Amino acid sequence: MDRPSLVSLFSRILITLCFGIAQPQQFCSNKGTYSVNSTYSHNLNLLLASLPSSIAENGIFYNATVGQGPDKVYALALCREDLPSEKCYSCVNTTSQGIKQQCPNQKEAIVWTDSNCLVRYANRDIFAKMEEIPPFCVSNPNDFSGDFAKFNETLRDLMEKLITLASSGPKFATGYVNFTKPIYGLAQCSPDISERDCGTCLQKGMGAMESCAGGREGGRILSPSCIVWFELFRFYISAGTVDAPLQFPPGPAILPPQPPSPPRPANVSPPNETRNKIVIIIVAAVASLVTLITIICALFLWRRMKQKVENDDEMRMLESMEFNFSTLKIATDEFSNDNKLGQGGFGSVYKGVLPNGQEIAVKRLSGCSSQGEVEFKNEILLLAKLQHRNLVSLVGFCSDGEERILVYEFLGNGSLDKFIFDPIKSTQLNWETRCKIISGIARGILYLHDDSRLRIIHRDLKASNVLLDEEMNPKVSDFGLARQFQPGQTQRITSRVAGTYGYMAPEYALQNRFSVKSDVFSFGVLVLEIVTGKKNSWLSNSEEIELLLIHVWRNWREGTATNLIDETLRGSPVSDVMRCLHIGLLCVQENVLGRPTMAAVVLMLTSHSWSLPSPSRPAFLLDSNADTGLPSLESDTGTTTQDQSTENTQGTVYLSSN
Repeated sequence: MDRPSLVSLFSRILITLCFGIAQPQQFCSNKGTYSVNSTYSHNLNLLLASLPSSIAENGIFYNATVGQGPDKVYALALCREDLPSEKCYSCVNTTSQGIKQQCPNQKEAIVWTDSNCLVRYANRDIFAKMEEIPPFCVSNPNDFSGDFAKFNETLRDLMEKLITLASSGPKFATGYVNFTKPIYGLAQCSPDISERDCGTCLQKGMGAMESCAGGREGGRILSPSCIVWFELFRFYISAGTVDAPLQFPPGPAILPPQPPSPPRPANVSPPNETRNKIVIIIVAAVASLVTLITIICALFLWRRMKQKVENDDEMRMLESMEFNFSTLKIATDEFSNDNKLGQGGFGSVYKGVLPNGQEIAVKRLSGCSSQGEVEFKNEILLLAKLQHRNLVSLVGFCSDGEERILVYEFLGNGSLDKFIFDPIKSTQLNWETRCKIISGIARGILYLHDDSRLRIIHRDLKASNVLLDEEMNPKVSDFGLARQFQPGQTQRITSRVAGTYGYMAPEYALQNRFSVKSDVFSFGVLVLEIVTGKKNSWLSNSEEIELLLIHVWRNWREGTATNLIDETLRGSPVSDVMRCLHIGLLCVQENVLGRPTMAAVVLMLTSHSWSLPSPSRPAFLLDSNADTGLPSLESDTGTTTQDQSTENTQGTVYLSSN
């Protein structure tokens, strides 16, 4: 690479590092405000929570509404079309979480983040409408040096070409044209506006950009309906190929080639002027390199300091949460059977009382765990970061020799299965309470999937792992099989299956594949149990095993689904109960793609204006004494939490719905 090319490369890198990432551009309308606990706020929270997962499923654009009348909220998300799906998801997720902080209590707001994605909401219809106001202008800080008139003419020709391409159908175009340096451009419209409106928006954006970025080496206009952008370096992501320069026939090339210089004899030294230019180029290259190294070192040191602060904070958190083993022995009366609340595959749970009077649930993990102290404490940090009103809170832990103990908040009403499957206690669960429990579980799982700093798949959602507080609010518990997903990751394959048959999705039980949709399946089974008051399998009067999914589907298909409603719910609003039954069936469909996300489930549960599609047949279960060939219920080799064998219903196999 020659020296001018080096200088150009260093310059582009420095520009990208220093100016390529713009601050979020935001517009908070003054057209009205809402109160924190209002219906509008509730609807807005639901929509914003659903945007990241919905954009991941639908591509670069998604819009939806929640609510009715003055509390109806319209929201949309739009990514630059050249962004990879994982970057689009990450951008929308970050922006959705931050928009309410940037525009608190405003009924209408727009935020462009890093010029990569737009999140917008309003209390009016904003769909399929071209709006170029407000335009956000971000200009490159470097002034253009050279023939500005010729540069401006070339830039205008490039952008006119891109505007024509984008507005003729695809709503997106990128390209470049050769000048003294290549000029790169991008034009994009929101997919829901017409081609004519797209062209109008882009033309107005180009006019605004000439005003705000005139004389600069780059600039962009970010409006609600379109983007116009140019730079002297490639800022967009090519889709696997290098795009060809755009030509503007008829007419000569923009810069005609210069006649070649006559060859210089090999023994003739360059003149002083040439030698001085070479020295200047070398000095500029060295200066750029030194600046680049300085910036990289500063960023490295900053990250190291940030990491150290985070590590110190985590150490302080661990120290504040650690219990002495002797304290827990006293609190549980030496883990006496009188204080034993239950026992599962991971160990026994005891009720305890701390010296300050606080009641706790102490889970003493079984001694066969292969986890070391470092791995166990990493797990504690993960659990401590999961904070949601519908998840059981971790109070602390104990790591003493071979003892591994988790300390949780104590919930006096115990687990959900003790209520819905008990003929006496089930009478305490009227329809309003069951609705609250279903919605709370859905919000807890949605938090794990989309809204927490981590992306967690629970893998063992069932009635016994849902605890109830004194006010019958549900809290999802037992993260012993949970797995963490990376941003953009959609599924994982495990070497062994772990969980509880009857709640387990077919692709997990038979193919070792799990994803967020595996939790959706388990949630669907749980909803059907709550509505019907029946377990996922039971013995009939003829001593034959009845399976809940077959029982529900048969009645649904024959039009007798109202017979499924738990007898204790007689007199409840039938339409509401049947809607929940319908949602449960949608969640247990065999086809993974046919199941809704938890974000969609929450919207279905809270917005009756959301129409429900017809469910297809679920994946049925069949009891058999023959060899099923199912994978063993043993632990997989994941990295998030402990693995132990769990409940196993022998001889249970999934039947295809075909």
